[in-house]
Amino acid sequence: MKLVGAISFYALVVVIVVVAVFPFYYAVLTSFETGTAIFQVNYLPVSFDLGNYVAVLTSRNFPISILNSVFIATMTVLFSLFLAVTASYALARVPFRGRSTLLLAILAVSMFPQIAVLAGLFELIRFLGLFNTPWAMIVSYTIFTLPFTVWVLTTFMRGLPVELEEAAIVDGASPWIIITRVFMPLLWPALATTGLLAFIGAWNEFLFALTFTASETTRTVPVAIALLSGASEFEIPWGAIMAASVIVTVPLVLLVLVFQRKIVSGLTAGSVKG
Repeated sequence: MKLVGAISFYALVVVIVVVAVFPFYYAVLTSFETGTAIFQVNYLPVSFDLGNYVAVLTSRNFPISILNSVFIATMTVLFSLFLAVTASYALARVPFRGRSTLLLAILAVSMFPQIAVLAGLFELIRFLGLFNTPWAMIVSYTIFTLPFTVWVLTTFMRGLPVELEEAAIVDGASPWIIITRVFMPLLWPALATTGLLAFIGAWNEFLFALTFTASETTRTVPVAIALLSGASEFEIPWGAIMAASVIVTVPLVLLVLVFQRKIVSGLTAGSVKG
């Protein structure tokens, strides 16, 4: 029975891995194919043509879109982590009336779908004069990223020993010193987790990026991929789309592989005490 159970378990793992990895694997295969070979079903490499990658990387605005996505995602992470660390310190360490209610309200904000707040957020972006600028996406992404980052960091910070904070207060440390010099070194697993997930979310977001941009030079990668065009209006450049998708996905895969242990430890931190 143990052997049958072990075989069944590993067979299920193989099925899950194949289902999860196969779309990306097939996208990689398609990205190296051109012409009619794209429309032939091949599960093994039959050609190795870099023409799609060259066409994408030498296109007029796709490299700019990559730089836009890097800048927007990086700034979103920095703003989200800065605001989340300070907010989580107040929610976890400073006693005040309504603290639990406020934390639940912050979590409830994340339950609203993007489309439900799109009109109001669009008016806010126009009022602030940020339309068609990278800051429009940075503000909107930060708003939607904060609930998760605040919740995770608050849970993590609650699990830190109170004695550390008390010792720092006795030594005359201010709240800012306590956050930056006492808690920050202990928060790195949670910061790595929330920062990476915030980066991935900002990197892959499409709806706000499409709505808040009007020029080619301000587009992010998802919008640039969606608007790739062929030789005519009736042609869909599947090879170029797959190549562009691989280009923007590989860095995320590498980041997850590098920080996978910190992601797991950060997500489970604070769940068990003692």
